[in-house]
Amino acid sequence: MNTWLTPDWPASARVNACVTTREDGFSQSPYEGLNLGSHVGDDPQAVEQNRLLLMSSLGCRPAWLSQVHGVQVSRADPARVDEADGSWTDEPGVASAVLTADCLPALFCDRAGTKVAAAHAGWRGLANGVLEATLDALALSPEEVLVWLGPAIGPAAFEVGPEVREAFVANHQEAGQAFRPSANAGKFMADIYQLARIRLAARGVHAVYGGGFCTVSDPRFYSYRRASRTGRFASLVWLTD
Repeated sequence: MNTWLTPDWPASARVNACVTTREDGFSQSPYEGLNLGSHVGDDPQAVEQNRLLLMSSLGCRPAWLSQVHGVQVSRADPARVDEADGSWTDEPGVASAVLTADCLPALFCDRAGTKVAAAHAGWRGLANGVLEATLDALALSPEEVLVWLGPAIGPAAFEVGPEVREAFVANHQEAGQAFRPSANAGKFMADIYQLARIRLAARGVHAVYGGGFCTVSDPRFYSYRRASRTGRFASLVWLTD
């Protein structure tokens, strides 16, 4: 647990957040460590033990989601598993949580520490507006919102086809700046962090922190691109009284 990340952002003292790593846990190879994904073929009992370890360590109740690379954002509820790619809450002790292994986890809060949210943004969800949908669910003034971008595939590893570039540029011309030609003809290297910042800035949200990670090159994290049979780490945000 010493390698778990705590976001560096000027959030209220009521706002707590954490990103897990592969450290500790009960999962065996190839999921070795703290795999929190129940949909990747790991032993269900090991996943359940890992989730219990997480809850006891953080002292919150995560609201897990069935993520589908969409833009649905629900109210976080630990008693159910919604099909959604984001959740929000204003209830202390309930954590909005997303699972990733290269996709971008984005954590949200307001400056006053009254609402938090988490979003899962693969390139499809990002292009289709999952961050914007999360902002809509929070229903806050843009200047009141803080966002922290967690560990995701870095720009040196994220090779995509021209259709991905076109999907972003079609809505935001400046998104072209986030793509550079790959060594492979017809391909591009994409900066998912820059793309997220462009999308958020278009909605008036400029207090954006984090970024700079690469799940593919950093062995602390699970990475689907590095090994397709792998686990998932969690990014969580919650309120305390």
